[in-house]
Amino acid sequence: MIRVIIVDDQAVVRAGVARILGPEDGFDVVAECEDGDEVPDAVAEHRPDVVLMDVRMRRVDGVAATRALAETEPAPPVLVLTTFDDDDVLWGALEAGAAGFVLKDASAEELIAATRAVAGGGAWLDPDVTGRVLGRVRGARLAAAPADGTGRVPALTSREHDVLRLMATGATNPEIAEALFVSEATVKTHVGSIFSKLAVRDRAAAIVYAYDHGIAGTRS
Repeated sequence: MIRVIIVDDQAVVRAGVARILGPEDGFDVVAECEDGDEVPDAVAEHRPDVVLMDVRMRRVDGVAATRALAETEPAPPVLVLTTFDDDDVLWGALEAGAAGFVLKDASAEELIAATRAVAGGGAWLDPDVTGRVLGRVRGARLAAAPADGTGRVPALTSREHDVLRLMATGATNPEIAEALFVSEATVKTHVGSIFSKLAVRDRAAAIVYAYDHGIAGTRS
């Protein structure tokens, strides 16, 4: 079972998400928080596999709560729930360490897939959110290494390119290892090298880079 904490200041939203993420689909909602300042204690007590985080709350917003979680050990991955109307909030959550974004009006299937991906160590970028974040990435130059115009990054080895391409599909490390017929430890080494070479700090940023440089969906 995937252990989930839902953080949202609206009880109706929490209830709706909890209904979707039910035991029949492999989820266990172990706690609900109505504000960001409740998250540290809930995480310490329940040790979730993933935190679904609203961005706008009264006392501590989702960006600040995500940043605080990223500094804990072990830090659970955060999937941001957003209404997608504030670019600065989206960008702030990405910089704070969020592993993905999903719209509050996403289908049940999309929410389930996003939660599974992030809980499994992957990342999830809603297509609409991705487009807006890409524009910000281009302006801020989040990743320093240039592409060569062919959907490849010269700094990456061929195998690292394969790993990044699979990461961009939302694949977890075990799934990448299975697809490339290598060990999970090898995948982790490649992921660390990708982060270093692209000057990004997490999977979400690496995936944004992949989309921005035409790597996502390309063939090696």
